[in-house]
Amino acid sequence: MKTRARYDQVILPTYAPPAPVFVRGSGSQVWDEDNNNYIDFGGGIAVLSLGHCPPVLQHAINKQAATLMHLSNLHINAPAVHAAQLLTEHTFAERVFWCNSGAEANEAALKLARRYGVMQRASKSKVLSFENAFHGRIGLTMAATPQSKIREGFGPLAPGFYSSPYNDLAAAAAALDNDFCAIIVEPVQGEGGINIATDEFLQGLRALAKQHDALLLFDEIQSGAGRSGKLYAYMNSGVIPDILTSAKGLGGGFPVAAMLAAANIAEVLNVGNHGTTYGGNALATAAAAAVLETLLADGFLAGVEERAAEITRRLTDINNKHHCFSAIRNSGLLIGCDMEENGAKNWSAKELATTALAEGLIVLTAGSNTLRLAPALNIPAQDIKEGFARLEKVIAAHRSRRS
Repeated sequence: MKTRARYDQVILPTYAPPAPVFVRGSGSQVWDEDNNNYIDFGGGIAVLSLGHCPPVLQHAINKQAATLMHLSNLHINAPAVHAAQLLTEHTFAERVFWCNSGAEANEAALKLARRYGVMQRASKSKVLSFENAFHGRIGLTMAATPQSKIREGFGPLAPGFYSSPYNDLAAAAAALDNDFCAIIVEPVQGEGGINIATDEFLQGLRALAKQHDALLLFDEIQSGAGRSGKLYAYMNSGVIPDILTSAKGLGGGFPVAAMLAAANIAEVLNVGNHGTTYGGNALATAAAAAVLETLLADGFLAGVEERAAEITRRLTDINNKHHCFSAIRNSGLLIGCDMEENGAKNWSAKELATTALAEGLIVLTAGSNTLRLAPALNIPAQDIKEGFARLEKVIAAHRSRRS
């Protein structure tokens, strides 16, 4: 029995993956069980910041695995301290809390914010998030995610969470009062459709947070770790949050996440207030340190901007020829293309992604009908060229069928 058939027998049916079973990856290419080749424009949903199996990450993981893998947070390990120091030296933050996933990082951030609020006043526990946000599928993060497809059937939700429209500062101002402890926002909404916050919106939220003595939380699970062309997307706006969360690309494929905070805020959590068994384990943080050192090397992030410009140019050329996108948005190498919807010639992002896979190209979807690209930050020029050749073949065939 092939792996795909066994999958259906033994894996909980919370996903609906297509048929290919991938067995090998290198750089921005992968191969399936039948040795078919694919160009990867999805990057494991913005996780594979350095591509598949990068030598620098292999070396770091292998070296650490042969030395010390795990202790628990009852003891100190050097890789966790080193990786945290890299983050504090190159961001606004002064303290780091290591954890395992983006949802766990956001859960920690929301707990910290609520702790900060209720220590001022018991009623100061409300949180504002924004429409189309995605902050996670557990506990507080699910309550902060105002999407029925995430929440439905899992109630009752944690109380005290409210939402308002994204990029609408007036609506946010109207929603807030002095019982809010936090505003949580993605500088770039990934799952929501690659929606990019304006500088004015983020600056306004910073002012509103100050006005209501609330904390400003930036969820950079998807937009962080070099994805935007800066180490973190907040650096593009000039707005400094109080708390920031990071995951996905931070480990380059190894599960690791972090909550970053200013010292005066972090200090409201004392020994025993929060914890995690695997968070900050030596193997995970050695991987994070290897990724961070690569991202911070001279010229690396400039290369992200160059690749983003090239990919955006190629998307524009395809659109000029085939009229398939109603909008193209990008924050570095997090790129969203809204599909053109015009009756009989309607373009479906899901259908396009399925057809692209059959032609040897991995792409993602987001929002209601957005094609999402999140390739490796160091994707080679030849793989960009070949990937777009495959993408245009799919789009041209689709247009021919619908004409």
